[in-house]
Amino acid sequence: MKAVVALVLATLMWAGNYVVGGIAVQSMTPVELTWFRWLLAAVPLLVLAQVIERPRWRAVLAEWPRLLILAVLGVLGYTLLLYSALQFTTPLSASLINAANPAVMAVLAAILLRERIDWRGALGLLLGLVGVILLITDGAVSTVFSAGLNPGDLLMIGAILVWSLYTILGRGLSAPPITATAVQAVLTVVLLAPVALGTGAQWPDRGDTVAALLFIAVFPSIGAYALWNLALTRIPPGRAGLFLNLITVFTVLISVLMGSRLTGTDIVGGLLVFAGVGLSSLRRRPNRRPPADPGDPDDTSRQQQASTASPA
Repeated sequence: MKAVVALVLATLMWAGNYVVGGIAVQSMTPVELTWFRWLLAAVPLLVLAQVIERPRWRAVLAEWPRLLILAVLGVLGYTLLLYSALQFTTPLSASLINAANPAVMAVLAAILLRERIDWRGALGLLLGLVGVILLITDGAVSTVFSAGLNPGDLLMIGAILVWSLYTILGRGLSAPPITATAVQAVLTVVLLAPVALGTGAQWPDRGDTVAALLFIAVFPSIGAYALWNLALTRIPPGRAGLFLNLITVFTVLISVLMGSRLTGTDIVGGLLVFAGVGLSSLRRRPNRRPPADPGDPDDTSRQQQASTASPA
């Protein structure tokens, strides 16, 4: 039960990144928000990694080329695209589009890893695509062929493409998940420093913006990762991964409570996206095969995916 509570709290914190991030980008640039977020989170993440995972740092640093690529994609690229998207679209719309992430991941895995997509997966992808088109066009599907699309929604599609690629390339990484996140946070701070300082990045002077930045640094960046990975010591990764859908659910609930209006198109599009993800997740069970052992070493890639595939 404690592990389930930890997973729920982690997804709630990641949902908060959408809502609070939408507030922060009103007075901070995406570069400033991304840089200060990971600047504040890097050292606490390194401490948590050492306390919880006790990694072999020499072995971790030996993977620096791959960790650098992952940092550019998932920590730097995704975060910049997300906060850029929130300048033009609502947290509600962004989270609903983000729910299509598993479907996008399946397509990229089929292209890059030649993983087979069965008829359930294909139908699920089609449903998800229709749902996303409804969301980004607000029901006016014909605008998909015009220049009238919301740039924020398009940036959000770019964000989930980058995150899906990040997750696929991160499979089989030997570094423990919190440790890998901490190293990628440090690399992101270093890589983004010349841009941030060169463009005059400044600590926010508004109290509400400072509070938003501190929330993002403490909860989605540190607390959620710690809770998520602690829960994975008790719950199989495959089951834990299902909780990621709560990010969208919580973001929608928080947005509605804060006064956002959930339209009929949002509801239909969101339901299609979730239906597509659910259908794509179904797998035919082989005959005469015992249930998978959560401790099976062959489950490493699924564990890595569930540990790092937090789209926030």
